[in-house]
Amino acid sequence: MQTYDRSFTTGLPGLDRALKGVLPGDNIVWQVDSIGDYQTLVTPFVQAGIRSGRRLVYFRFASHPPMIQPDGSFLTVELDPNSGFETFIAQIHSVIEQVGRGALYVFDCLSELAADWYSDQMLSNFFVLTCPYLFDLETVAYFAIFRNFHSQRALLPIIETTQLFLDVYAYKEKHYIYPMKVHLRYSPTMNMLHEWSGDEFRPVTSSALISAILTSMNWTGLDTDFRPGFWERTFAEGEEVLSAVKAGQCSPEREDEMFRRLCRMMVSRDPGMTNLVSRYMKLEDVLEIRRRMIGTGLIGGKTVGMLLARRILQRNSPRYAELLEAHDSFYVGSDVFFTFLVRNGVWWVRERQRDPERFLEGAEIARQRILTGHFSGFFIKQAEQMLNYFGQAPIIVRSSSLLEDNYGNSFAGKYDSVFCPNQGPPERRLEDFLAAVRTIYASSMSEKALRYREQKGLLAQDEQMALLVMRVSGAVHGRYFYPHAAGVGFSFNPYVWNENIDPHSGVVRLVFGLGTRAVDRSDDDYTRVVALNAPDRRPESNFEEVRQYAQRRVDFLDLDANRLLSGHFLDVIAASPDVPVHLFASTDTGSNWGIERSTRPSWVLTFDKLLSSSNFVEDMRGILRMLHEAYACPVDVEFTLNFLKDDQDYRIHVVQCRPLPVKGMDTNMPLPMDVPGENRVITASGAVIGHSRHIRIDRFIHVVPEKFSQLTVQEQHEIARLIGQLNATILPDGNENVMLLGPGRWGTSCPFLGIPVVFAEISRVAVLCEIVAMRENLVPDVSLGTHFLNELIEMDILYLALFPHKGDNCLRDEVFEEAANRLLEYVPEAGRWTETVRVVDAADITGEEGAIFLAADAYTQKVICYRG
Repeated sequence: MQTYDRSFTTGLPGLDRALKGVLPGDNIVWQVDSIGDYQTLVTPFVQAGIRSGRRLVYFRFASHPPMIQPDGSFLTVELDPNSGFETFIAQIHSVIEQVGRGALYVFDCLSELAADWYSDQMLSNFFVLTCPYLFDLETVAYFAIFRNFHSQRALLPIIETTQLFLDVYAYKEKHYIYPMKVHLRYSPTMNMLHEWSGDEFRPVTSSALISAILTSMNWTGLDTDFRPGFWERTFAEGEEVLSAVKAGQCSPEREDEMFRRLCRMMVSRDPGMTNLVSRYMKLEDVLEIRRRMIGTGLIGGKTVGMLLARRILQRNSPRYAELLEAHDSFYVGSDVFFTFLVRNGVWWVRERQRDPERFLEGAEIARQRILTGHFSGFFIKQAEQMLNYFGQAPIIVRSSSLLEDNYGNSFAGKYDSVFCPNQGPPERRLEDFLAAVRTIYASSMSEKALRYREQKGLLAQDEQMALLVMRVSGAVHGRYFYPHAAGVGFSFNPYVWNENIDPHSGVVRLVFGLGTRAVDRSDDDYTRVVALNAPDRRPESNFEEVRQYAQRRVDFLDLDANRLLSGHFLDVIAASPDVPVHLFASTDTGSNWGIERSTRPSWVLTFDKLLSSSNFVEDMRGILRMLHEAYACPVDVEFTLNFLKDDQDYRIHVVQCRPLPVKGMDTNMPLPMDVPGENRVITASGAVIGHSRHIRIDRFIHVVPEKFSQLTVQEQHEIARLIGQLNATILPDGNENVMLLGPGRWGTSCPFLGIPVVFAEISRVAVLCEIVAMRENLVPDVSLGTHFLNELIEMDILYLALFPHKGDNCLRDEVFEEAANRLLEYVPEAGRWTETVRVVDAADITGEEGAIFLAADAYTQKVICYRG
């Protein structure tokens, strides 16, 4: 059994006496001018530690020479700060936990972490998290920081958290120690300058010597609030380089080096996005972002996508440069998020979320702490300045996490965005803004966000939440605020309902009013889907269907109520006489609205004149094509549309742009669509979203419409949870193809319209089929652009609608009824649901020698599932 001296020491007896001893749990921070000064203090500490028999750990992560040369008597842990803050701190805490109580630690100079993480604030966050952990384990640890290198906002939390904070001065070949803070110890000379002479540390009493030593240092003065840290110094350097560029006094190499450095600090570290940024943005663009930024850190994927899309369009087309609505957004850096978590005691839950076995533990408690958390005074001061800039104009606070909207990770609908109508006195507007920030921060701990990260293998990656604060696009119409139109556009159309539609020309999903109805699936309404090469081609066959499936409700900001609300289109139009309604609506008899003809204008939202008489379709097709070419892949954009003086004078605001992970865009394989009827299990003609494919089906999960419709609302929700349990049994990585069939809309929030699953509960299926059987007049909502459909596309799940009693559509129920129901093999406790949910293996339909195949032709909108 290992034995060791139970007392602690600096290895310098005179210093121990001056400090009244070293106590278990002491974290000792040395503020130095050079690594050499730190080295003179580390060496005796390490030598004494080795003699004591205690475990000694050296954390090596900086570029300066090693503080200790390896000799086998201690543990050296090499770390890479560039792996990200979360990974770095998790590795250190893991070592500390394994080493246990009473150990000794030496850290490289912490100041380099500010450079590696491009942020003083993250350095202080690291210390605030690590210091108490070491204290609880009764260790003693040495840290160093450089004098005058960090902002006071970063330095104060370190001083407040550590047990000992000591200034080290080198003056005329001697060292002097000034204990600024010594926790739980006191002497009349404790906080005096001490001269290191031999083994002794004697208080300096001569005023002449004290003033000579202190004035030899570069003192920053009393106004320490404005002491520039690493972030401020680097951007000041960037401004100097930009001035030199404008004066013709800077080499292209120097400009490029500064541009890339600042991009990595603030814009993106994702290789794919960084490549795009370097092609379309300049040093001046990056410095302009900094001028509108609150806090430090990265601006996140959603902000990068918006800014990048604007630059791509502006640099490539004078027409689009003029067409785009100007933006004056602000950005809240990702460091603000981490600092908020640390200061409000949420970090330890966050750290557990890296473990796939425990990632949901404590998430709800963390959410509640976030929702009641407090912000720093500095953040509130900057938020007040931003709100003063906006005045009482409505704003939207949008999530913009580091991983969001990058190649391969859309995070569509996983994090919140919050509208702030921004009405009332300044105090009310500030509190509404802070509440919006808390809401978005809390959404990072939601189950749907965490399950998405787990599903995509992102739990261990550095995920931080930045924010994008935008002026809401639109205008005041009476008491309402909204844009004339808004929507979502795909540069590739995954829903080809007519042979004249070119999927490579793109598609938009249009709504009148705020775009929330375009991106959030509305169970009580419809939208207008427009193929951009054939805008007059509609899925509906006649005006009666057009009227029946037109948008009825409008989302808007009610400025009097200070809330986001929705209302009937005709009510909104009646209160908005300045809106050019003829561009968006066609005349209607009024019978479909259930109102008297004479009481209101007779309008139905068709967008016909907008699509036929303006350049909107041509502009959107060109915008999507240009962004697609720049990204070298399909893109998904959100936009608003506002008219100014006449029918041709409008502005488009691209508020979001991200890669759209569409697979099989050019699939043109021969498909066996002529299979004899007796071999078919399913035949469907109608809405098909996804690329054409021919796959083997291994298992069916069939929710029987007649049984589901008889359940109570609570029971229908239980069925949704059961589907989630079955989803978890599906083999990942495409090793098993499962087809899920059920009545009405999957993912609805209203059980009377379908099955109220969340996407995580169906994420592993290969094919999703909506059986139009809940209500005779309920048609599948082709929710292109909604977060739910985006997830289907991202996961390459084929969506189809089946109309059992329409045309040649057919579902052979007897095939599923006669086969063995294997539900209880997968979920043994689901005995009460065997009549409602049937789980059928393909082998039970065909026998051991046969198989079930699915052929889907996206161009003809036909799907067959057959015995092969």
